[in-house]
Amino acid sequence: MPTYNKLIRDRIPDIIERSGKNFETRILEDGEYVESLKTKLREELAEYLYANNNEEALEEMADILELMNVLAEVHGGSIELVEEIRKEKAEKRGSFKEKIFLVEVED
Repeated sequence: MPTYNKLIRDRIPDIIERSGKNFETRILEDGEYVESLKTKLREELAEYLYANNNEEALEEMADILELMNVLAEVHGGSIELVEEIRKEKAEKRGSFKEKIFLVEVED
């Protein structure tokens, strides 16, 4: 039986069970849950970075967004609060849409 030792989506155990396979899961403590979410975020970000086309990129971005939703709640907020903070920062400092690349600044 392969060993995974990773955070999975909530419905995966049901899917595995319906396939007739045996499996083992456990519920994480809060600290290891946050660390597992961060690990999963790094994993999904890497998958996004290596996406070969727009469809794959969007699929990975959806996974990242799901993790952002959960992480916002874990940190006492909401995705709406994160969006509010994003908008404030974009208003004050701009976005990244204009493709501006800073080369250097003279002292």
